[in-house]
Amino acid sequence: MTLLALAPLAATAAEEGKKVIIAMLIVGLIFIGVIALGETSRWLRHRRRH
Repeated sequence: MTLLALAPLAATAAEEGKKVIIAMLIVGLIFIGVIALGETSRWLRHRRRH
């Protein structure tokens, strides 16, 4: 009986975990994008001087 009662909670926890992982991946991609943008602008500035 308790296993059947906990089954919806397990599905909800799995969905919640999936949402958290997706959110973490998006934040990681934003960080990588900002770093790449900064490095690219730095490289272009250095290239313009020479």
